[in-house]
Amino acid sequence: MTKLIVLAFVTLDGVMQAPGGPEEDTTGGFKYGGWIAGYWDDFLDVVLGEQMAGPFDLLLGRKTYEIFSAYWPYVKSDNSDYQIADKFNSAKKYVASRTLKELEWSNSRLIKGDVVQEVKKLKEQNGPELHIYGSGNLIQTFMKHDLVDEFRLKIFPITLGTGKRLFAEGTIPASFKLIDSKTSTTGVIVATYERAGKVKTGSLAMETPTEAELARCERINREINAEQLASLSRIVLSSRENRVRSGRITPRKIPH
Repeated sequence: MTKLIVLAFVTLDGVMQAPGGPEEDTTGGFKYGGWIAGYWDDFLDVVLGEQMAGPFDLLLGRKTYEIFSAYWPYVKSDNSDYQIADKFNSAKKYVASRTLKELEWSNSRLIKGDVVQEVKKLKEQNGPELHIYGSGNLIQTFMKHDLVDEFRLKIFPITLGTGKRLFAEGTIPASFKLIDSKTSTTGVIVATYERAGKVKTGSLAMETPTEAELARCERINREINAEQLASLSRIVLSSRENRVRSGRITPRKIPH
């Protein structure tokens, strides 16, 4: 089975948007592009080299493909990025897009049809690892369908409060196992998590709850029931108002 691996730079509050530069992705008016620059060190260069040491294919969304294909094919041998460029340029690239018709970056293949089904087929093969960089929307799709086998995260010691997040609308309840972790000289945590089944729940409460705890639970239940009734009333009232506006019912006159 082929592993699907997400490799991401993230902030403490989970933002993954435009880590590499100010113009990388300004969607939504994002102003903090290039937020990894002040924390980069030789240690992270080594980490990237280790994570790319084995054979891998790339799985990219349209925007990330366009960013990558506008840079990596043009990196010269005297550039410090050349080793990464050589890996990316030689890897097979699977690109998910509904709008792109042709792919100019060498060794690139457009995924046609249902991307989830196509990636499931790739995972069933005995191929190299599938690495996903960027591609936030694509990652949400794969998380939603529980296709991600591993996260290799570089967690930077900053918060941004805005921007595209790694764990967004595609996130499902899932358990992961930490299989490797280390820290850079600038406080970046490099952590690798692999999928580990369902979420396990339990209770740390005392076996016999106190009177105060019982009262608290009763109060919460009352508040929940009250809110559910209020929500139902709003729905009924809104439905009636819509029917009145559409002329399907005539409002009753209340006698004075």
